[in-house]
Amino acid sequence: MSSPGEDRTAPADDAECEAQRPLVNATHPSSARVYDYLLGGKDNFATDRSAADRIEEAFPAIRIGALENRRFLLRGVRYLAAEAGIRQFLDIGTGIPTSPNVHEVAQEIVPEARIAYVDNDPVVLAHARALMVSDPRGSVGYLDADIRAPEAIVGSDLVHTVLDFKEPIALILSAILHFIPDEERPEEIVRTFIEALPPGSYVLASHVTPEHEPRLRPASAAYREDGVRTRPRTAGEFERLVFAGRGLDLVPPGVVLVSRWRRGPAEPPAPTPAEVSAYGGLAKLPG
Repeated sequence: MSSPGEDRTAPADDAECEAQRPLVNATHPSSARVYDYLLGGKDNFATDRSAADRIEEAFPAIRIGALENRRFLLRGVRYLAAEAGIRQFLDIGTGIPTSPNVHEVAQEIVPEARIAYVDNDPVVLAHARALMVSDPRGSVGYLDADIRAPEAIVGSDLVHTVLDFKEPIALILSAILHFIPDEERPEEIVRTFIEALPPGSYVLASHVTPEHEPRLRPASAAYREDGVRTRPRTAGEFERLVFAGRGLDLVPPGVVLVSRWRRGPAEPPAPTPAEVSAYGGLAKLPG
């Protein structure tokens, strides 16, 4: 995958892609493929690019926010592997592989790290099988499943083959929960995942917010018109959804803009809050 600062390879012809991937619905946008396009990837269709362009028209900084969320995710994984001693990761809504991936970052620090990826987009499935190659000392697996069926995920044979639920696990919910509207009971989904985690596990999550940029709401409306429902949430709503009342201890600096979570001195200056418009946090279960 190319990064936003690099020349992007032109997307493959949609008809050719559809012929190669018969399970892909190329007539409706996919959040994973839209995110891939915003990050500069090429594994997307015209409908995904059209949806992304409509969002960008309403919220011009969307690519900045997507990149900052990606950086937050990778910083969080480095912290978990290098400082928290985590050796197992359950990444829900992983998206199309974009190097470095979670397993590449974790296994660079801990070669024996084990990662279970979960997504329900056929394009993600095709690329995951081809590109998510584990260090032989560790393990990587991919489960085709929907976050809205958390019991099926935490009870999956594949997930239990890759991960040992008697040892701490890092649950990753990066930029996925804002695709779960209130009527789909996101609190129950999150609770099911967290209750399945062993003591000493961690939860890393990020979420789009409307607090700093009024144009984010019309951007979300444009996304919904394309068939992808979104629910931006405030910092308080995000914290209550994921962290509050669940016995979790937030890792400093707590819930903050993703661009401000343990940003390293070698990174470029942080964008403005309006450009980022996403909160992130990492917390530990007691034990």
